[in-house]
Amino acid sequence: MDGRVQDERRPVLRVEEALEQILATVRVLESEQVPILEALGRVLAEEVTADRDIPPLPNSAMDGYAIRAADVTQAPARLRVIGEAPAGRLCPLEVGPGTAVRIMTGAPIPAGADTVVPFEHTRLDGEWVEVLRETRSGTNVREAGEDVRAGQVVLSPGHVLRPQEIGMLAALGRIEVAVVRRPRVAILATGDEVVPPWETPGPGQIRDANSYTVAAQVRQYGGIPLLLGVARDEEALIREGVRRALAEQADLIVTSGGVSIGDFDLVKQVLAAEGEMRFWSLSMKPGRPMAFGVVGGVPLVGLPGNPVSAMIATELFVRPALLKMQGFTRWPWPEVRARLADPILRKDGRRHYLRVQLRETPTGWEATLTGDQGSGILYSLVQADGLAVIPEDVDHLPAGAEVRVLLLRELRC
Repeated sequence: MDGRVQDERRPVLRVEEALEQILATVRVLESEQVPILEALGRVLAEEVTADRDIPPLPNSAMDGYAIRAADVTQAPARLRVIGEAPAGRLCPLEVGPGTAVRIMTGAPIPAGADTVVPFEHTRLDGEWVEVLRETRSGTNVREAGEDVRAGQVVLSPGHVLRPQEIGMLAALGRIEVAVVRRPRVAILATGDEVVPPWETPGPGQIRDANSYTVAAQVRQYGGIPLLLGVARDEEALIREGVRRALAEQADLIVTSGGVSIGDFDLVKQVLAAEGEMRFWSLSMKPGRPMAFGVVGGVPLVGLPGNPVSAMIATELFVRPALLKMQGFTRWPWPEVRARLADPILRKDGRRHYLRVQLRETPTGWEATLTGDQGSGILYSLVQADGLAVIPEDVDHLPAGAEVRVLLLRELRC
């Protein structure tokens, strides 16, 4: 190949076909050891077993008196208090017939005792306590190993670590744990018209919003964004940017711009020359011109240059890829069903993702378009609660028709 994409008649892929190719290409990354608080929300990469019983000894489930159940087969029963058992150390006292030990929650059960009666079921009279209710052996006693047993497999690889798993790791004495590492994602914007956010744009120029939108999405989905700046519309500069991404040991490269059919759309040309092109056209709107391939063994997603197209394509394709790379096996997108407030008319045979605001009504969610649906209108995404999905085979929908809405935010405020 001479560095030019020769066949512009390559088939246009459906969204599912494109995603299938991307997911078949990316791999689950290696593991790394991290402090347990840094493991929250990540995928476990090792088997975790208990090094001891938890709890290690029978202990009290509440504040009260450790007694022998045989002494309170009839209530009320009067017992002599011979001392107390605080939490955190063994009690040297032994509970014999007719005696009781004042005990705190979590304290080891004294020898001889087999049950704990709570304070509220007793009445204290000097060195004597009157137990007002009958009780059975084992009441309010946590047995040794009641939580987990020594040698028990508590967590298995592939488990997503939530706060409760972090607490369990701490209970097992683990201050570090092996999780699938986070993917490094190199992000490169392209175009003569694009300048960094800190520069004042000249005539015909725009600030680089795409790099920061995509970087925020990458971080939101667990990746580590590597901002490579802006490459001008010169094949050598784009090639240099891609090579820099490889030098930075990126696990995924994401570019924006340079993937349409045109003289100055050069990402496809660089990808074709430096690696392997898989596809570059999708049956969706916005986001039709999106390229995917592999360069230097690293997957590369070439996003469209328009900001709405870039963000939606990142949600649809980069997000699942990042989650798979981190060991997740499911990546459902939260969605609701909503009724359209306005009719939809289109006839281009592509799947449409329309930006909508959602309003809860007595009969369910109602979706209203956020005004201009142009792929360059970033503010339409700022206003949006979600994306209404209009299937390829639907030419029009009347007001009141029900559609899927992929959520762009939690519906809490």
